[in-house]
Amino acid sequence: MKTVYVDNNATTKVAPEVLEAMLPYFTELYGNPSSMHFFGGQVQKKVNEAREQVADFLGADPSEIVFTSCGTESDNAAIFGTLDSYPEKRHFVTSRVEHPAVLNVCPYLERKGYRVTQVSVDREGHLDLDELKESLRDETALVSIMYANNETGVIFPIEEIGEMVKSKGIPFHVDAVQAAGKIPLNMKKSTIDMLSISGHKLHAPKGIGVLYIRKGTKFSPYIIGGHQERGRRGGTENVPYIIGLGKACELAKKNLEEENTRVRALRDYLEAKILEKIPNTLVNGDRYNRLPNTLSVSFEYVEGESILLLLSDLGICASSGSACTSGSLEPSHVLRAMGVPFTAAHGSIRFSLSIYNTKEEMDYIIEHLPPIIQKLRDISPFWKDYLKSKIKD
Repeated sequence: MKTVYVDNNATTKVAPEVLEAMLPYFTELYGNPSSMHFFGGQVQKKVNEAREQVADFLGADPSEIVFTSCGTESDNAAIFGTLDSYPEKRHFVTSRVEHPAVLNVCPYLERKGYRVTQVSVDREGHLDLDELKESLRDETALVSIMYANNETGVIFPIEEIGEMVKSKGIPFHVDAVQAAGKIPLNMKKSTIDMLSISGHKLHAPKGIGVLYIRKGTKFSPYIIGGHQERGRRGGTENVPYIIGLGKACELAKKNLEEENTRVRALRDYLEAKILEKIPNTLVNGDRYNRLPNTLSVSFEYVEGESILLLLSDLGICASSGSACTSGSLEPSHVLRAMGVPFTAAHGSIRFSLSIYNTKEEMDYIIEHLPPIIQKLRDISPFWKDYLKSKIKD
């Protein structure tokens, strides 16, 4: 069966160049980089080179790069490492549309006696900057805001937010897991104190991430153990994956232009054809200020889970903006925060592309998606009620 993979915001394929770079460190070069002998020393040299590749990609100094296991660990380390450094401050600020790696920390913090502010977004997914500004206070220990939303692709004005936060002397963390590799990042020119990325979102393997920590930022280690990562993250380094991430960052920097030209054009082509061929379809979020690879659309009066299953039967791999795929009847927290109508929120699908996608694949989706939506609407009582209301009008 033909496979069309358009779920790259969930995970990406490992680039062949990345796999090739990793393989020797599973077999011939298996030494521990912390060992004193030459066999470990040659591995340490390659880890240092990978750190430099990541730093170059982020516009950072290699000493500011901390390797982690994933984006979730990076987010958690930034939050708990900062809160532990400012025990007298008991207020945490984030947004209502964050990834669960940040959002699900909030109730935990509240149980520990912290006050949490979750800033609202509007119908297009834009953060309410006035509300954010009003939420900042002397006892705020940390502000954590994502660079770009994983469901809609909407990009937040991070530097404007950073200036606002830094004017109050508050540490600023950014979850850039979806942004990395799709928009330019330069920490040397940024107001960001800490930034999280994840390897498997940019064609490295699952199980490797990075937390950038600006020099001088107060931070307590989240994982305590050995001296690794300058004492900021204990545990033997995951050498093959670190090497792979370094190569992936090198490739991502080279492919940034393609992401913002050819991939963006494919996304726009898919969007235009869907809107042309399928009535009662909404694009979720700002259609212009978003990641070049992401398209979130809502098909009114149908269920996203049913759409996904029928697409999957045809080899098309997308994801749903609805949490129904995890057993919940509620639409995703992002769409609810944006105020997407109930009739549309349940029928949301996210298509997220990569440099490996082609126009032929977009045409395959466009060929099969309209009949799927029509089939589901034909058996939907909500669609029938809608048609009756149109007749009355």
